Amino acid sequence: MSTDDREIEIYRDPVYTPGDRVISRKNIKNDGTMFGKEIGEVVVKKGDIGYVRDIGVFLQQFYIYAVDFVDRASIVGMRERELTPASTETPQ
Repeated sequence: MSTDDREIEIYRDPVYTPGDRVISRKNIKNDGTMFGKEIGEVVVKKGDIGYVRDIGVFLQQFYIYAVDFVDRASIVGMRERELTPASTETPQ
């Protein structure tokens, strides 16, 4: 386990809330939990923008953010370290 994984995130408030606009910090592959996608298939690419829909807890330790990547038509569970906040301003 890395040092990151020792933190018990649920002892503090979640960083993101439903409705927050976020950006994926890395490529995410299907680990077998996404119906209709091959295992290992990239389901989110680094830089993709999504919106937090819901927040769950995994292993009574980590927050898992259900992020709706509208352009990809997929909702993906992601960890805090895999996301970064997106500016709410629209590029001109």
